[in-house]
Amino acid sequence: MRFLPLAGQEHEAVQETAEGGHAEAFDLGEMLSHHILNAREYEFPGFVWHMPQMDPIHLGGMTIDFSLTKHTFLMLVAAVITLAIGLVVARTISRRHVTAAPSGFANAVEAMVVFFRDDVCKGNIGHGYERFAPFILTLFFFILTMNLLGLMPWGGTPTGNISVTAALAIITFFVVEISGFFKLGAAGYARTIFFVPPGTEGVWKLVMLLVMTPVEFLSKLTKPFALAIRLFANMTAGHMLIFSLLGLIFVFGNMAYTRWVVAGASFAMTTAIMMLELLVAFIQAYIFAMLSAVFIGLMQHEH
Repeated sequence: MRFLPLAGQEHEAVQETAEGGHAEAFDLGEMLSHHILNAREYEFPGFVWHMPQMDPIHLGGMTIDFSLTKHTFLMLVAAVITLAIGLVVARTISRRHVTAAPSGFANAVEAMVVFFRDDVCKGNIGHGYERFAPFILTLFFFILTMNLLGLMPWGGTPTGNISVTAALAIITFFVVEISGFFKLGAAGYARTIFFVPPGTEGVWKLVMLLVMTPVEFLSKLTKPFALAIRLFANMTAGHMLIFSLLGLIFVFGNMAYTRWVVAGASFAMTTAIMMLELLVAFIQAYIFAMLSAVFIGLMQHEH
């Protein structure tokens, strides 16, 4: 690939072909969208897998498409990896004596499980946390695996898709609200919406009821919205930054005397951002799981 200067003292990246023609100019935006957005094909080294498609289902005015996509495939891969890690670690620990601690990878996973059980679940949910610990742990390891798949060669980040993070947030929303309804009962659950501060009497009770009811109702909807947007925005922004830095190599590739400097600086900055993204992958999985535990705890105890 060779980049040539064009007329008008503007430089545009083009590729000469064997026939003497020119290919399309390098488009940084197209590269970003190609690597970040969902697709119906998956690029492997040497070939492209065109995923099998299904006819969409029409229900009234809604169309549902169950066709396999890149992010759907990566979600299935993440689910299999999460399940395999759980089974292998559980089997390793069960084979050891009760007084012997596991070693290596099993020890690291057990440490994270104990931390989430004692500090995240018990600390934020309180009494009855045992029922929710498997759900919180599944959220953490599943999201973490999806985040890390985006840092692998020829991988992708399903959590950079708002549909994926929204689905996880909606599942959490139903767990929070349904478990709260059964724990508090109909009357107790209603008070989480029609809220009146304790000690309010007389006409101020009606005023506070009119003011606080829409606030409390909207707060139930903003919680899953915040979960979905936070995870989606952080994972998307990180990968856009990585590919933007790599794209500088092609954007400035036609500058004969500075392209190697640009390439070296781009490589160094991309490596640093990749290390940061590895930390972000753990942090965002932890934040999603921790906030889910907080929301569950807020609904489990009326006080």
